[in-house]
Amino acid sequence: MTRQIPVLDGWWSGGDDPALLGHRCTTCQTITFPFRRITCPNPECEGDEFDTVELSRVGTIWSYTDARYQPPPPYVGVGQDDFVPFAQAAVELGPEALVILGQVAAGYTVDQLEVGMKVELVVEPLYVDDASGDERTTYRWRPVGIEAATEAPPLPRLAADPAATAAPAGTSGP
Repeated sequence: MTRQIPVLDGWWSGGDDPALLGHRCTTCQTITFPFRRITCPNPECEGDEFDTVELSRVGTIWSYTDARYQPPPPYVGVGQDDFVPFAQAAVELGPEALVILGQVAAGYTVDQLEVGMKVELVVEPLYVDDASGDERTTYRWRPVGIEAATEAPPLPRLAADPAATAAPAGTSGP
């Protein structure tokens, strides 16, 4: 049986209703994502203790674009010559007052997106680890109420684990 394993540990919860995992400063209640493992980002707070909190699963598109370049690890493509552009969205989570950047769900194009559109968090396969057969997963934003315009491209297969060269916490993710 194929296992699904997050490409970045600790960034989202599992299960049927996944949620991004933010961190709330116990001193001032400021919420951050991703976790920076330092002091509170609020310049008026010196807090250094945080609680993990599930962020809203639904947000609105604040901005969007299509990525026409091969991103760095942990992104895995089928090769530079076979690279297929994909949509990205900056999604505003109202209750948390955060804007989170992420890929749009497989099969959706920028032609289908609009600023203010409602999207929901989903977890989808990013690539297949050839050595184990496991699917490595990432979070993405799926538009609510519309179908994908295209079929999802085939999953890339990779012999080595790119997570070993993943961006450190506090920097951009997949």
